[in-house]
Amino acid sequence: MQTYLLFNKPYGVLSQFTPEPGSKARSLAEFVTVPGVYAAGRLDHDSEGALLLTDDGEFQHRLTDPKFGHRKTYLAQVEGEISSDALSKLRRGRIPVQDYLTRPAKASAVPPPSIPDRVPPVRYRAAIPTSWVEIEMTEGRNRQVRRMLAAVGFPVLRLI
Repeated sequence: MQTYLLFNKPYGVLSQFTPEPGSKARSLAEFVTVPGVYAAGRLDHDSEGALLLTDDGEFQHRLTDPKFGHRKTYLAQVEGEISSDALSKLRRGRIPVQDYLTRPAKASAVPPPSIPDRVPPVRYRAAIPTSWVEIEMTEGRNRQVRRMLAAVGFPVLRLI
């Protein structure tokens, strides 16, 4: 029988069971005691949200291999009021990020979600508003959502 776990990864936790050498970062081992499961995908240390863990290697491969093109949805709280121009750029794609151009993504402004505050809290600046963006995409390179939003002028404060 295969095991599938859906874990709500908190901010500041690595998507792996073994901490990095010399790092004080928390790992999945602190939260998940089921033996033999591994993360199907990765959320970076600064991101939070749904992370699937399984011992089903074939299923894990189908979810994480880019050739299968699975769509992933992210919620991002950004600095400033997201503009229609920035959303259009995200939808068109071809945003230069490191050494590649992004593919088109579905992107829309959304109302603030009904979710618990992050621990530690997101920085607050009275003079700078924030807004929320939902991005759906088939890519998922290292810190890609953060880099895409920064490239169109909206640094990410929180990514779920």
